[in-house]
Amino acid sequence: MQLEITVNGKHLERKVDGDQRLIDFLREELGFTGVKEGCGVGECGACTVLIDGESVLSCLTRVAQVDGKEVLTVEGLAEGEDLHPVQQAFVETGGVQCGFCTPGFIMVAVELLERNPDPSREEIREWIEGNICRCTGYVKIVDAIELAAERMRTEGEKVGT
Repeated sequence: MQLEITVNGKHLERKVDGDQRLIDFLREELGFTGVKEGCGVGECGACTVLIDGESVLSCLTRVAQVDGKEVLTVEGLAEGEDLHPVQQAFVETGGVQCGFCTPGFIMVAVELLERNPDPSREEIREWIEGNICRCTGYVKIVDAIELAAERMRTEGEKVGT
């Protein structure tokens, strides 16, 4: 099939196998290795990307499903050397340990904060419940999302500098 897609702000047109998984297309054909395959069956959340602003598991999504859509991976969040506020908060709070699950958590957090710029800790926990981390115990991940939310609400503060 002929695929038209925007990935991290760049419009692409490619001939692809529509049955190919989105994770494989992003990693193998486009080089976006921040999209991680943990389980391959939609249980861990490591492969989460945003499609038209909504978090989606790329291991369960076929390329044909994203034709004409906008896909955002963790690589598309930073602006040059300036990390996105969620990325920066994960670094500062220690929400990153081994780092394998981090891109998925970050993408879910970005969607959450777009929808609700002032979530409670409980709401943050509910939003991340589809993502699995074996290292952190989740407290620092919740702290990171809370810190990012606070910074994103504060006008004029530039995160990452």
